[in-house]
Parts: sequence; structure tokens; C-alpha cells
Amino acid sequence: MKKIQIEKLARDINKTSPIPYYVQLKEILLRYIEINQVKSGEQLPGEHDLCKIFDLSRTVIRQTLSVLEQEGVIIRKKGKGAFIASRKITESLIQRLTGFHQDMTERGVTPISKVLMQKVIPANDLISEKLKIAHGSPVLVIERLRYINDEPIVLVTTFLPYQMCMGIENEDLTNQSLYELLEKKQNIIIARGERTIEAVIPTKEQCQLLSINKNIPLIKLESISYLSSGTPIEYYYAYHRGDKSQFKVELVRVEERGRLKTPLSNNIINIPESN
Repeated sequence: MKKIQIEKLARDINKTSPIPYYVQLKEILLRYIEINQVKSGEQLPGEHDLCKIFDLSRTVIRQTLSVLEQEGVIIRKKGKGAFIASRKITESLIQRLTGFHQDMTERGVTPISKVLMQKVIPANDLISEKLKIAHGSPVLVIERLRYINDEPIVLVTTFLPYQMCMGIENEDLTNQSLYELLEKKQNIIIARGERTIEAVIPTKEQCQLLSINKNIPLIKLESISYLSSGTPIEYYYAYHRGDKSQFKVELVRVEERGRLKTPLSNNIINIPESN
């Protein structure tokens, strides 16, 4: 596709249209970025230049840039300008029984893990309930900070019944998949899983580890994995950066008892009671 100068797009602003200027300009800038295949880290023209090119007020320009920033298209740096943000990483962890390492590797991305914790601890009430084991039973806890292109993307904490994964506590998980390791070392094959997803506000510690500010939401993924026998083998919760992650879900329509049904996990919405 032939590149186009941003000045040539100025005529696309229709000042007689009922569509607000900032909406028109936003679409123009998105088209400019797509046509020119502007890469992440590259700078857009400054506010003053955009005002001059499109004959629009600085208020409209700033409103447009603010919307693009909220949508994760650009990053604005005080005193420097607006830069194209890195693309969000699309993950398939909702509908597929894969780990983060395998999911990223299949997409041609090499993930790196910084292991923050890898030790055996007694199961508390929550862990014993999730893994269906006695309170105080030994579990292996693995806390990892996962990186893509040297940038922290997800913070994940995994719990495994220690009796079923002895020796894994000594393995180096920096560059390898936990699921593959369980299959090779322990002959453990995960058959099914239950996963839930919700948006949460980051804690101060999570902000520091993931290099984000408190205004960036996190996507919390919580999962329990089972063997074919129905025995829980893994419980984990992962906090994905909301500005860097998106989840892809494939919907398939099937027929059940003469009716069409979509086989997708239930959407649970907690509605507070009105007093």
C-alpha cells in the first residue's frame, strides 16, 4: 500500500458534518497510521503541527489525542509528544488449555520468565479448597513475572499439589513451559480446565513489578486445571496488563436437543442487592 503524507488527509475534515471534529480526526489519524504502517515508538506530528495541518483548535487536537491514548493507540510523554504504542498481545488462554509460554511461542513470540518464588508451602484454606486437598498439605507455589520483548506483561502465581510434582521445585522455569515440564517429568497431562476473567485495580506492588501506573487496569485470569480423572492438578491466578493484553474467544454454534446453543462458559455478573 502506497504511503500518504498526513497533509493530504487534511481535506477529509468535513466542517459541515454533524460528526464532531475530534471523531473525524481520530479516524483520519488511524487511517494514516494504518496506511503508512507506522511502527510502535514512532512519533506523531506535534499538537501545533496538527492544528496547522487540519485547521483545528488545540482543544480538538488534545481531545483527539486523549481518546487515542485511552484506546491504547498512542502514548503521550509530557514535553515530548505523542508516540505510537506497542500493539496489544492477543492471547487465547480463555478457550484453550495452553499455558502462556506455549500460547506466545505459537504466535512467534519468545516469552521470558523471571521467577520470583518457587518453593513448597503448606496449603491455606483457599488453596486446599481449589485443589481439593487437606489444609496444610504441601503445595508447590511458583510466582513468575512474564516478559515479552523485555517488557513485563503478566504476573502469575501457580499452585500444584506437591505429591504430584516432586522435583519441579528445582527446575529452571526461565525459558520453558511448566505444562511441557509436567508432561515430560511427571507424565501429567491436563484434560480440562475452568477459567474466569475480570478487570481489577492494580496494587502498589503490582504497579512496580509490571511497570505501570495505578490508572492502568489489570485483567485477572483465574484457573483450575484437572486431570482426566477429575483430580485438580493446578490452580493459578494471573494479572495481565490491560494496556498490553487482549483475549480472543472463538464462538461455535452447536445443536443440542434440537436447539442451537453456544458452548461458551457462563458470564457471571454480580448485581448488588438494592435495599
